[in-house]
Amino acid sequence: MDVAPEQGLDGFCDYIISLSSEQYYLSTPILTIVEAKKENIVEGLGQCLATMYAARLFNEKEQQTVPYIYGAVTTGTNWKFLKLDQQYAYIDIDEYTFKELPTLLGILLQIVGIDENTKIHTV
Repeated sequence: MDVAPEQGLDGFCDYIISLSSEQYYLSTPILTIVEAKKENIVEGLGQCLATMYAARLFNEKEQQTVPYIYGAVTTGTNWKFLKLDQQYAYIDIDEYTFKELPTLLGILLQIVGIDENTKIHTV
């Protein structure tokens, strides 16, 4: 995601969640960036926030606005969620584990705007 290389906003994201139906090319609006770290969630927070900011710039460049950009840092079993609202970043105090799988899935579904009444189609 090479958004602004002169600002250091270029590189690879581990996972991106977008409302685009296209899966092979990056398109807007990007909603969530997930940064995977082996054992240290805190270590990934800065990198995740940088990619969230880059996603916001990418959306704006493509003339797509979303109210918030969400992010998550995960070890694979532990998850911490973030939200970027204009120039303010919010980090959830809680850390979630796979033992709380319904909560984890609920957070991800809420980010993409899916509620309990939405039918999900998979391919």
